[in-house]
Amino acid sequence: MMKIHHRYTGYVFAFFMATIMAFLMCTIIVAANSGVGAGYLLRVIHAYTLAMPSAFICILFVRPIVLKLMTWVVEAQ
Repeated sequence: MMKIHHRYTGYVFAFFMATIMAFLMCTIIVAANSGVGAGYLLRVIHAYTLAMPSAFICILFVRPIVLKLMTWVVEAQ
């Protein structure tokens, strides 16, 4: 299996985080707003197509801030 170079770790992290979190949030928010009835999965997928790219971009911007906050809060080894 071909692997991605380690210099792209931040982007790969952001992609996987956005993929998982956007899907989870879409399933919860769609269920809360319109219920888990007919067409639920289609509504989730529709919401996900907007949420995933948005989440990916947001994570790319927020990641450096979170890393800085982590250095202030977590003790170094």
